[in-house]
Amino acid sequence: MIKLVACDLDGTLFNSDIRISDENVSAIRAAQRNGIEFLVATGRAPRQSRKTIRDYGLKTGFININGALVYDANDDLQIKHKLPNEKARIIANILEQNNIYFELVTAEQIYSSDISKRVVNLARALMTLNPGVTFKKAVATAAGSNAMFSMTLEKNFDKLLTNPKTEIMKIIAFDAHGPAAFTKVKKEIKGVDGVVVTSSSAANIEINDIKAQKGPALLDYARKKGIKREEVAAIGDNLNDASMIRDAGVGVAMANAVPTIKKLAQVRTKSNNDNGVAYILRKFIKNNAKE
Repeated sequence: MIKLVACDLDGTLFNSDIRISDENVSAIRAAQRNGIEFLVATGRAPRQSRKTIRDYGLKTGFININGALVYDANDDLQIKHKLPNEKARIIANILEQNNIYFELVTAEQIYSSDISKRVVNLARALMTLNPGVTFKKAVATAAGSNAMFSMTLEKNFDKLLTNPKTEIMKIIAFDAHGPAAFTKVKKEIKGVDGVVVTSSSAANIEINDIKAQKGPALLDYARKKGIKREEVAAIGDNLNDASMIRDAGVGVAMANAVPTIKKLAQVRTKSNNDNGVAYILRKFIKNNAKE
């Protein structure tokens, strides 16, 4: 029996237009009515993701910033794993020395040193996640999306990182040239003790505290709720979903998932443009009714 489902956003719950389909919304509500708790698991910050989900009239819990923060459906913080500022400064220096654009993510804000680069990199990430989408459409979608809602322009990252009140949850770096562009910096960053490097598209890397991963965060939350591992499912499509696909009792890969996720998952569902989340949620509801 499945009692808890964690679901990624980009490339999973979102379709190519960065929208949640009516069918997916309906299936989430049906799952909740049938006793299945639904968590949105995302690299996004709380305010941004919360606004996105509430715009559809949904009330869910959240695994935010890849597991750095976990909230229940009442918005009560359950888990927090920040990236220590001294480690964030080392990583920022590595990225700067390699001329790679990056952003700092806190619980409430995304700090960017260049708004135009943020829009362009979001657009490129969308194109990577959704083949066939034109650059022009991707830019328009990125500029008007909730991904810009929590952004703050900050030219001086050193000021932020030397402020003891600043709590960095994640650093995200972008490069249009894809994975090869990150080979050198990933090797350097992995030399920093206690951090983990993941990716939500071929055009980025995401750096968190090693405890801030979707899988461990999901299981920590399940234990707090008294839910067994075999009663937990996770749905995803990309590399930053790997830990929760691996750790959940039932790992579900989208039809559009990268090969690594398809290999990890025990189950596959339809694509993000074919309401794959709704499809698997209805299967969970049906199977639960038989038990």
